[in-house]
Amino acid sequence: MTERSISDLGFARVDHDREARNGVPEVVFGEGKQADQISAIVGRLIARHQRALVTRVDAERAERVLRDHPHGHYDPMSRLLCWGAPPRRLPGTVAVICAGTSDLPVAEESAGTLEWLGADVARLNDVGVAGIDRLLAHREALTRADVLIVIAGMEGALPSVVTGLVRNPVIAVPTSVGYGASLQGVTALLGMLSACATGMSVVNIDNGFGAAWQAASILSLLERGPDPRSASFEGSASTAPTSQTQASTEPRTS
Repeated sequence: MTERSISDLGFARVDHDREARNGVPEVVFGEGKQADQISAIVGRLIARHQRALVTRVDAERAERVLRDHPHGHYDPMSRLLCWGAPPRRLPGTVAVICAGTSDLPVAEESAGTLEWLGADVARLNDVGVAGIDRLLAHREALTRADVLIVIAGMEGALPSVVTGLVRNPVIAVPTSVGYGASLQGVTALLGMLSACATGMSVVNIDNGFGAAWQAASILSLLERGPDPRSASFEGSASTAPTSQTQASTEPRTS
């Protein structure tokens, strides 16, 4: 990396090459950071990339950051703080499905992140397995989603049910919602990891952002198409791209 590719703030080193490598500017994890630290990082991101996203920000810190960068938007449910619009729309639709109203903060973190990344989102809330007819009433719509993010706490059963109904990728998100034996999401996590339904992947507890990023990556692959080059690693070390090589965001052609 060159000096231009990094903004060294002392307490943080903002990675401006992230957009060239991954297609999206660095996203800031706000939890544990002071408002002035977030503001300084966001200032560098907006100056270089014209947009920024901060996750896990409470209302008080968001208000203080917005004083410095007033053209942003804060959503208290998802705790997302963002500026700017996506440079392009991603193809397809992501369904964000949550088992109960208590899971909405995680669901909205997923949905809001996806919208900032340029994806179309279809929300379906409060359709947990305790009232399975609520989910089955939307069975046809479920099959039309290109990727499905399914969020549940308690015993974490909903993603397995949805995966058994559809053929497209399902990303399961366990939440920390539930009584004592739910172990703050560990029970849901283990249940999802142990599921017999095939075609489902699992992210960390309450990680709506991670699920959204994975879903957007799948949609990006739909946009680009398969890479016509071989993925063999034999002899690839000598021709590996440098840190200055930019990842193309244009559709691939064979």
